[in-house]
Amino acid sequence: MQLKTYAARGILAAVVLSVIGVGVRAADQTKAMADQDAMMKQMEKYGTPGAEHHVLDPLVGTFNATIKGWMKPGDKPTESAGTSQRAWILDGRFLKEEHHGTWGGKPFEGLGLTGYDKVRAQYESVWLDNMGTGLMKVVGSYDVASKTLKESGTMSCPMTLEKNLPYRSELIIKDQNTSIYRSYTKGPDGKEFMGMEIVYKRVP
Repeated sequence: MQLKTYAARGILAAVVLSVIGVGVRAADQTKAMADQDAMMKQMEKYGTPGAEHHVLDPLVGTFNATIKGWMKPGDKPTESAGTSQRAWILDGRFLKEEHHGTWGGKPFEGLGLTGYDKVRAQYESVWLDNMGTGLMKVVGSYDVASKTLKESGTMSCPMTLEKNLPYRSELIIKDQNTSIYRSYTKGPDGKEFMGMEIVYKRVP
């Protein structure tokens, strides 16, 4: 009789533990699903273009570019002209620029990407062209008062062979039709100077 009682108790305990286990697993699954939903909502929040991206909307379109460049302070500027086309790609996440023109009497082509990383809370830009083999990468912020996107970073220089030449830029978004780009780098004396200025005018 006692054996039957012990056996019955053992079976009951096993059933109870099984039910508890099912309950725990169900609770774990529910929590996992809730965590997954929260992560998906967070990814959607930080992966969707926002107001910071729309700051760049005036840059979309086709623009004539008037370019001045200086090798060192006091030089007479080298002048050239070109055309830049900008458009949003990947559902408004990145602004793509394609530039065609001349520089130093030779054909010049460049490609740029600019976006706003909502996770890092910063603007990020990449530039590459047919006069170098390196990627220029800069990061920065937008100053509302001056309507200026300010970025900085380093670049490799095929003329001086510097691997990490300090570089910063300012893109002044004056209005829907005009913007001015200025870049600054280190001169022979080690001091910063403006090496390039580009005035963009929208093509009518």
